[in-house]
Amino acid sequence: MIEKENLTMLTDFYEITMANGYLKSGIVDDIAYFDMFYRRIPDGGGYAIMAGLEPVIDYLKNLRFDENDIEFLRGKGVFCEEFLDYLRDFKFSCDVWAVPEGTPIFPYEPIITVRGPVIQAQFIETMILLLVNHQSLIATKASRIVRAAKGRPVMEFGTRRAHGSAAAVLGARAAYIGGCSGTACAIADRDYGITALGTMAHSWVQMFDSEYEAFKKYAEVYPDNCVLLVDTYNVLKSGVPNAIRVFKECRPNKMGIRIDSGDITYLTRKARRMLDEAGLQDCTITISNSLDEYLIRDVLLEGAQIDSFGVGERMITAKSEPVFGGVYKLTALEENGEVIPKIKISENVAKITNPGFKKLYRLYDKDTDKALADVVTLADEVIPEVDGYEIFDPNAVWKRKKLHNFYAKDLRVRIFDKGECVYQCPEIETVKNYCQEQIGTLWDETLRLDNPQTYYVDLSQKLWDMKQKLLQEHTIL
Repeated sequence: MIEKENLTMLTDFYEITMANGYLKSGIVDDIAYFDMFYRRIPDGGGYAIMAGLEPVIDYLKNLRFDENDIEFLRGKGVFCEEFLDYLRDFKFSCDVWAVPEGTPIFPYEPIITVRGPVIQAQFIETMILLLVNHQSLIATKASRIVRAAKGRPVMEFGTRRAHGSAAAVLGARAAYIGGCSGTACAIADRDYGITALGTMAHSWVQMFDSEYEAFKKYAEVYPDNCVLLVDTYNVLKSGVPNAIRVFKECRPNKMGIRIDSGDITYLTRKARRMLDEAGLQDCTITISNSLDEYLIRDVLLEGAQIDSFGVGERMITAKSEPVFGGVYKLTALEENGEVIPKIKISENVAKITNPGFKKLYRLYDKDTDKALADVVTLADEVIPEVDGYEIFDPNAVWKRKKLHNFYAKDLRVRIFDKGECVYQCPEIETVKNYCQEQIGTLWDETLRLDNPQTYYVDLSQKLWDMKQKLLQEHTIL
């Protein structure tokens, strides 16, 4: 059993100063509601993928302050002893609802809601954002890359380029949820059961007197998975001919070549012809080399002959847009059992929050099972399916449509009940398959890499009216 590191103190310092302030203000046990949501889809895409929930659950299960933490905080000289005693006896007791991992998510949807004592619900903000922002970002990027590959396996090869060890391991996990077939990260296989994959580095070839000897020895050691890196010297004049020679002599059970540099389209087409002419039609071609969804799409359109891809830095770092931008905002307080909605107002309209305790529904066409729209409602609302339901664009309320012949699904599930975990995390393979199934419910127009059709997230009329009322109440003339 691998002992988990106590990450309780991995938080923004102001979370702790606010907690101390709540206690000194006498509101430590006041019930608050917080929502996590994000505002914009990375890379101008049509959807994002929810990921990071299982690590969040692990964090909340192990939330505790040890004596080292207490002594560190005492040494800061700004926290009262009553607060330090509170932390010493800390026990997580919040309710948590969340969208399951692998679900396509859209801007402004409450993907996680936390209800509980404000000192607790506030404190966990940093880690929820850290874990879900990072992993949703990588899962989303992986999904785009996997779709660009048009059914060809994509391996996550980014361990050495990741921004630290945690980013490498959890990034591999997220990439697998997004659709990758495996990872180069060995520890991700050990801890999460994600198949670790790999061939050889150029150094293997350089260690031997000749490329031929390097290939032959590798084939002898790994006859069941003999993939040879053919671009150490010259792909077409040396690498592929030597690979063909070794394959014919050693007859490995599985054979392939990998190209890590050069003109991908030209080299793979030439290599494919050489392999086929040698009677090695079963030999696969894998490509790696700073790939992303656009490069993969383009080389396939150009006729590149590729069986699988290894994608590293541009996926594990989401290089094209490396920030997911999720936020965690107070949406309500609870007084004597009554939910009192709260709103954040800004001159930047995108930063105005949706108030209250809410539900998140996805509406599906009964005939096609395709997703039609999402609707955020207040928690006590049920979407009527029998007589039709009118949706409208909250940014352009005159755009309205009445839906018929649909069914509604509450997207969120309860994760914690008064601090006790009531959710069983599915196996990673189940999450990956679920993700692909749910992407399949989106229309092709939403799945485009460029200029996708906007998928609408609507507010119920009741929630919309509440929001407008709060905006009017807080308007200063």
